[in-house]
Amino acid sequence: MLKLDRRRLLKTAGSLALFAGFSRSPLFAAPLGANPFTLGVAAGDPWPDGFVIWTRLAPRPLDEHGGMPAARVPVQWEVAEDEGFSRVVRKGEAQALPELAHSVHVEVDGLRPHRHYWYRFAVAGSDVSPVGIARTAPARDAVVQRLRIGVGGCQHYEMGYYDAWRHLAAEPDLDLIFHYGDYIYEGGPTPLGPRPNRGAIVRQHVGNEIYSIDDYRRRYAQYKSDPNLQAAHAACAFAASFDDHEIDNNWASDFDQDGTSPEIFALRRYAALQAWYEHMPVRKAQFPTTGGLTAFRRLEYGRLMRMHVLDTRSYRADQPCGDNFRKNPCPPEAHMAPTVLGDAQESWLDRGLGDAEATWNLLAQQIIVMPVDFREPDAGQAQFATDLWDGYRPARQRLIDSIRRHDLSNVIIATGDHHRHLVGSVPESDEDLDGRKVAVEFQAASISSEGNGKGEAGLGHMMRNNPHFDLYTDRRGYLLFNITPERWETDVKVMDQVEAPGGKISTLASFVVTPDAPMLHRA
Repeated sequence: MLKLDRRRLLKTAGSLALFAGFSRSPLFAAPLGANPFTLGVAAGDPWPDGFVIWTRLAPRPLDEHGGMPAARVPVQWEVAEDEGFSRVVRKGEAQALPELAHSVHVEVDGLRPHRHYWYRFAVAGSDVSPVGIARTAPARDAVVQRLRIGVGGCQHYEMGYYDAWRHLAAEPDLDLIFHYGDYIYEGGPTPLGPRPNRGAIVRQHVGNEIYSIDDYRRRYAQYKSDPNLQAAHAACAFAASFDDHEIDNNWASDFDQDGTSPEIFALRRYAALQAWYEHMPVRKAQFPTTGGLTAFRRLEYGRLMRMHVLDTRSYRADQPCGDNFRKNPCPPEAHMAPTVLGDAQESWLDRGLGDAEATWNLLAQQIIVMPVDFREPDAGQAQFATDLWDGYRPARQRLIDSIRRHDLSNVIIATGDHHRHLVGSVPESDEDLDGRKVAVEFQAASISSEGNGKGEAGLGHMMRNNPHFDLYTDRRGYLLFNITPERWETDVKVMDQVEAPGGKISTLASFVVTPDAPMLHRA
């Protein structure tokens, strides 16, 4: 049991220094009484010597301020080499600040590479938190024989249950889960019941569309109260990213989908990004400032894999022809928005690809890179979306040129956003979709967004019109990467249903890639 020294807990040792200064909130000395760990625990961004551990104190998570007083609360934490905490190797005390929704981020260091550790938190007079487990990354020069990475996201609370997270939590020997984004959805409550061709609404959001920091905090609290999502976080470290719904549908840099002035939208965006930081197990490097939030970063897994976590929302140009290509048809020659990543991130990625010595390069990002012809079954003219890399063809060409310039054949792209499993290859030329390829792309379906789905029914035209596709299916689920020096194997995991609790998981297909060629093979 975690021992609490009450005198030390009540001692004011100084508040947490933030980038903007010091917290002036009072120190809360009385016991909280109720269990403050209702939102679980999480770990993230493993390095060879440690990782981030996270929790948020919220005894009544949907109440104002999560049921917490407007005061600093000391929180003890410890990390052990065993589940019973008989070999504690790191411990300390953090301050849960009201300015940060009483969230706690501890960057644990001093650990050994590529091994599992257990962690937990405690508050005086309250319950001890659930126990989480995380694995450190291998040493930078280590020869690694195997990694296992899960990929999931797009978890609309109203559209389905989170049994996919329960199944992913049970996958053995995971090193990491990449959450590509759409952790929350910003809309208000939708009436319960079936919707024609769109899946059922099975549970409801609390509150209307979210705009303020308190709105976003409550929405995260509702999502993170789900026990299956908590189980996934407790089972493995995450590399968390964000897409659009953490702020507003299809936002791009200074622009929302409603034409709000950039100055006003900036207020909403800042509140949303602060709430994202407060609820994700990320490092101080991702702390939001008035200048924005730097979400792009790298994770190294010895000589086996370099992972480039990208931000495809914050720096991009606005979508050409608007963000709804169905309502506002946009001819291919208009799909020329100049940038997805912005100059600084694009240069950072090019340098990281150029000096990578690992067997594999993983681009962990949000929106589909390869061209996708979405024309209807009876349509004669190709139709491409504008919110994907398809709307930003000069930017996509620069990414392709970077891969070619560095003579890379080992680039794997992990993608989300589109709610369907998609497996295919990125062609060197938009004009020759079945020609030479430069990378392999695996898009993970949603965890719950759009409900049960229709499988492959009515989607044959997508395969016919996109010869670079190997699989396209409207099912919910996640991806599982099994990575070795010789091969990258991806299991496409699908749920039988998500509109009722207890959905079952199965493997729809498996694909293999070798590092010497960006070509897909059925396993």
